[in-house]
Amino acid sequence: MIVLMAGCGIFGKEIDPTRAWTVEKLYAEAKYEMSLRNWTTAIKHYERIESRYPFGRFAQQSQIELAYVHWRNDDPALALAVIDRFIKQYPNHPSVDYMYYLKGRINFNDDLGITGLISNQDLSERDPKAAADAFVAFKDLVSRFPDSKYGPDALSRLNYLVNTLARNEIHVARYYMKRRAFVAAANRAQFVLKQYPGAPAGEEALWIMVQAYAAAGLHDLSEDARRVLDKNFPNSEFYRGGPQQERSWWRIWN
Repeated sequence: MIVLMAGCGIFGKEIDPTRAWTVEKLYAEAKYEMSLRNWTTAIKHYERIESRYPFGRFAQQSQIELAYVHWRNDDPALALAVIDRFIKQYPNHPSVDYMYYLKGRINFNDDLGITGLISNQDLSERDPKAAADAFVAFKDLVSRFPDSKYGPDALSRLNYLVNTLARNEIHVARYYMKRRAFVAAANRAQFVLKQYPGAPAGEEALWIMVQAYAAAGLHDLSEDARRVLDKNFPNSEFYRGGPQQERSWWRIWN
């Protein structure tokens, strides 16, 4: 009976086979499971390291890798929680730049999934919160760690995100135009020009201002916007009856 109880676990409790493992073995096994994409098992091992050996380099490295594994395990909320905790605890860690980068990548959410691919939806048509959070993370990375190896990719994504956020405002301005809220549409378009100067979406922002002010009877403001549009975009496609095609993210805004 004693042998049977030991084999099944005392009083139904499962015996943890890793209880006698050293931190080195736990970490090695976590890395191995991660290499096999066994995310759930890797998470358990990394969490065991944090609980049993909360101090030292293994605990810190485990947090870094745990954030990545949570992300790959389709749990971005947990991954972001681990990242925020790490940045708060270890602001001067040599790998903290990677954590900012990973935070940006998770929020960037460049994989729109099957629905996004079919509908050709871009980030500017979605809830802008994630894009804004990604922008902040990438901006923190490039400003705090200008020599980081993650900097060039972060800058590329920043360039895209700036225009993404600007285009999101354009979507709202278009909505106001359809609702005949012309002053609100013009104000939204003006916000694009002030907040995101130089972004490609600025061309449409000016065109919306031309139309919105004219429809609201503010002809002087409409003509002012038209002059700015003519000066900056003398061959604007909006004069020919249609907007430009939306740029893909890899067509970087300079």
